Amino acid sequence: MNELLQQVINGISLGSIYALIALGYTMIYGILRFINFAHGDVFMVGAFVGYYFAPIISKFFGGSPFANGLLVMAAAMIICAVLGVTIEKFAYKPLRSRPKLTVLITAIGMSLFLEFGGQLVFGPDPKLFPALMPSSAIVNTENLVISTNSLIVIITAFVLMILLRTIVYRTKIGAAMRAVSYNHYAASLMGININTVISFVFALGSSLAGAAAVLYSSVYPSINPLMGIFPGLKAFIAAVLGGIGNLYGAAIGGLIIGLVETFVTGYISSTYRDAISFSILILILLIKPSGIMGKFEAEKV
Repeated sequence: MNELLQQVINGISLGSIYALIALGYTMIYGILRFINFAHGDVFMVGAFVGYYFAPIISKFFGGSPFANGLLVMAAAMIICAVLGVTIEKFAYKPLRSRPKLTVLITAIGMSLFLEFGGQLVFGPDPKLFPALMPSSAIVNTENLVISTNSLIVIITAFVLMILLRTIVYRTKIGAAMRAVSYNHYAASLMGININTVISFVFALGSSLAGAAAVLYSSVYPSINPLMGIFPGLKAFIAAVLGGIGNLYGAAIGGLIIGLVETFVTGYISSTYRDAISFSILILILLIKPSGIMGKFEAEKV
């Protein structure tokens, strides 16, 4: 039972990180109806922002490890938000009237640009992410170890998801987001600035990717310019599994993927953890393409 509980905690910790990244995918899809494949590489940039800002904040602010960790996360979220808005303005905005395939190819190109640009700027070698907070074991038995890092990741991720829900369902900009998601033309007739809403969505989704990057790097401290590929793909699978375009679905999909990967690693073999995720993607597309919480929508041709 202790071993099972250990796998559940590890799975929720990993799944909550996937959920944060998946929320960015699902919000952008809900507004623009395309997959931003550069989102995983924005996550990578967030990890390097944390890497470079952590010693600076520790040196000049000198607060408690918890306060320093929050400042590092805030820096990663702000810079990733700016990066996300910049990508949208220069890469995607000029192509809004073009076919979706054009935008999709551009997103793949932007992903490659960030990956190889990251190798040029940050260097290709893996780097050790600094320990933001000392990790200690709250429970330490033969088959069960619950560390403060795991709890911090889970609690922080859920707080951010609650804040996101509050923004989307309890604020004017959130109402504008939902209106634009439903119908761009009708929203613009009601006086909603479509460009402002789209920029806000990119900023919000990218900031969540930055927060996820700091949490992920705190648990898996080896970072490199290609580190965003697999977490980004897993988060995309989570978004599709939950029902892309649905916030609750993205969160549930992230938790499911995290738990499944952890159980496969713990009880079968780590060799199959990636294969099982992509198998889930194939199955969900074959059985229920709209996802767990998605709704089937007929499109007029």
